[in-house]
Amino acid sequence: MSLTCGIVGLPNVGKSSLFNALSNAGAESANFPFCTIDPNVGIVPVPDSRLDKLKDLVNPQKTIPTSIEFVDIAGLVKGASEGKGKGNAFLSHIREVDIIVHVVRCFEDDDVIHVEGGVDPIRDIHIIDSELLFKDLESVEKRIDKLKKEAKTGDKSTKVKLEAVERLKQHIEDGNAVRTFEATEEEKDGYRDLFLLTGKKVLFVCNVSEDDIADAGVNNSYVQKVQELATERGSELVVVCARIEAEIAELDDEAKTEFLEDLGIESAGLEKLIQAAYSGLGLITYFTAGEKEVRAWTIRKGMKAPQAAGVIHTDFERGFIRAETIAYDDYLKFGSETAAKEAGKMRSEGKEYIVKDGDVMHFRFNV
Repeated sequence: MSLTCGIVGLPNVGKSSLFNALSNAGAESANFPFCTIDPNVGIVPVPDSRLDKLKDLVNPQKTIPTSIEFVDIAGLVKGASEGKGKGNAFLSHIREVDIIVHVVRCFEDDDVIHVEGGVDPIRDIHIIDSELLFKDLESVEKRIDKLKKEAKTGDKSTKVKLEAVERLKQHIEDGNAVRTFEATEEEKDGYRDLFLLTGKKVLFVCNVSEDDIADAGVNNSYVQKVQELATERGSELVVVCARIEAEIAELDDEAKTEFLEDLGIESAGLEKLIQAAYSGLGLITYFTAGEKEVRAWTIRKGMKAPQAAGVIHTDFERGFIRAETIAYDDYLKFGSETAAKEAGKMRSEGKEYIVKDGDVMHFRFNV
């Protein structure tokens, strides 16, 4: 399964610069609003040291990491939900993503103008929140009109959906995100297919200056305020410096490690961002390992073996028999599938097995 992250934010917060650094897709970056007119898409391999170690042990013909998709959605402004700044077109792109990556500016720089006149990340977050809420309200109002017409037939299910969507409308009008709305699965059927914007998970990214990157969580008051808001909402937060990420993107692995050490940073922004996105969406990785290829696969936490097999091919799920499974740590400890099997560390798991992060799996199936 592919993970899609929609990068949003006001103009000139460093959103497209970050996208360029992460994906090397070359989105235009300029010191004025709307330099990105169409959403840019970058497919980025997910860095995973476990995959590298499996590759060294197995020595396959090829190694395939799992990937993450970043969609750079042009800078939103106040009034975007009404079409200002091409806002309606941009908002429609957000419906298609799994998680919203909200980039906020947490640095001062007189040479980089701010569309709202000054740096205030909390204000910026509320502007984006409001535009997303306005767009959701518009969608919900249209759905209510549709359900009212359908409810005239007396169908009880439609009446339940209508009542739920009317409650949801009030919830949004009170300034609350859809993701905080409580509803049963039947009630959610009334609006599930709308893919409402504020129903999505949000990951905050604080873009700081080069001087702040090593200890921004301690010394940057802007970051501290965003952290408080993120904690209150149950959202993940990542601190990056888009300019530094752009430099890192140009380096090989050895030079990158030295560069990060000099800056006092443990890992690049891409790795932190992906880890936070995986955590926010409840995703894990399992591996397949053989002479032809060693490969990483992304699945949702809690997924059973047949569904995990289906990520590779639907036939694997349809004809699932069993999953020969070795925990990653055991595979690493014994050095090969054969050695792990001889040590009694290969398990034969059935249809009810819940796949664990790092499992090395071989599926048996018959169609």
